[in-house]
Amino acid sequence: MEWQLQDAKNQFSKVVQKARFEGPQEITLRGERAAVVLSASDYDALRAHRPTLVDALLNGPEWDDALVDAVETRAKTPSRDVAF
Repeated sequence: MEWQLQDAKNQFSKVVQKARFEGPQEITLRGERAAVVLSASDYDALRAHRPTLVDALLNGPEWDDALVDAVETRAKTPSRDVAF
């Protein structure tokens, strides 16, 4: 269902109930789609299969041999003097 923003504000509890039992509710602003109200279960289903940032970083592309060699053979000391 589509709601104008003012109507959605005035009947927010109804918008939420409809989202829970009938599906996503679209909110329009000046005739253009601006937001969608989802039930918590619909939101959870959307988020369920998305990797977190940590997952994305840990499961990134594998390093090729040249990159591994470059990391392992780099100098173990800082590249510049830092005085504290």
